Amino acid sequence: MDNLIIIYGTSWCGGTRRARRIFDDNKIPYKWIDIDEDREARNFVEKTNNGFRSVPTIIFPDGSIMVEPDDAELAEKLGVPKPRSLFY
Repeated sequence: MDNLIIIYGTSWCGGTRRARRIFDDNKIPYKWIDIDEDREARNFVEKTNNGFRSVPTIIFPDGSIMVEPDDAELAEKLGVPKPRSLFY
């Protein structure tokens, strides 16, 4: 479990839903933590983001962190194809 990517987010956040969709579409395992339901996780996110509840906050096994990445940034980090935009 220590080598899983951790996604901190909320169920209502569009950015969190997009990030999770990239992981799911590419069958990349991750641990999902909803900061609305987990006070300790919410405190971690706030501490990591200078008091803000910025989500998604994604922690990688190498210790790197991405906060609110756009789809292209996240796809590049994961080494997967960039998802097609819903907007043309």
